[in-house]
Amino acid sequence: MMVSMVVAIAENNAIGKDNQLLWHLPRDLKHFKTITSGHTVIMGRKTFDSVGKPLPNRRNIVITRNTELSIDGVEVVNDLKSALRLCAAEEEVFIVGGAEIYKQAMPDTGRIYLN
Repeated sequence: MMVSMVVAIAENNAIGKDNQLLWHLPRDLKHFKTITSGHTVIMGRKTFDSVGKPLPNRRNIVITRNTELSIDGVEVVNDLKSALRLCAAEEEVFIVGGAEIYKQAMPDTGRIYLN
């Protein structure tokens, strides 16, 4: 399984502010949709909250410390290892944020899609 990160980084190395993207460029969003559609996306709970709903045409896995959390249309796990275990048979999975999840996933990451 290839673990890939998709991340947009500003010149000052920021990836977001107040749980929001720093910009909304249609071309970047289209590229994100193209590469992740039909695949699994793994994100932290704060990133999911900023998106507001499961991303369509993708398997959505959310990582949270809250063991009681349940979200319709989303698989919820408590750590990255559990998320990756759910995807073991997949060709490629995408880590899509936030900062803490990127940090945890770095040792397992084989590819980075950088905007």
